[in-house]
Amino acid sequence: MKTRRDVFQAIADPTRRGILLLIAAQAMTPNAIAEEFRSSRQAVSRHIQILAECELVKQEQRGREIYYHINSGKIKEIDKWVERLKSIVENQFNQLDKVLSTLKGQKK
Repeated sequence: MKTRRDVFQAIADPTRRGILLLIAAQAMTPNAIAEEFRSSRQAVSRHIQILAECELVKQEQRGREIYYHINSGKIKEIDKWVERLKSIVENQFNQLDKVLSTLKGQKK
């Protein structure tokens, strides 16, 4: 039974973010990914498993090797959520700017 994790929990870890950056450029095997980190192959495999559980990475069998690549659809979902949040925050700052401008104008 797979444990379903939150995407943001998965990307909170710096190693997992590093793995995502690596495989964003090109698909890689777990051994190739592990060579880029000061971690054991098993530790990197665990990070990959968590990313896969969150559907941030996909695996592809090529002969005897398994290659991991980024799931761009899932990354787009995250980006869409972040953009909505960013829009809300920017709107609040714009409203604050208007209030501050009004207050500044009243002082004169």
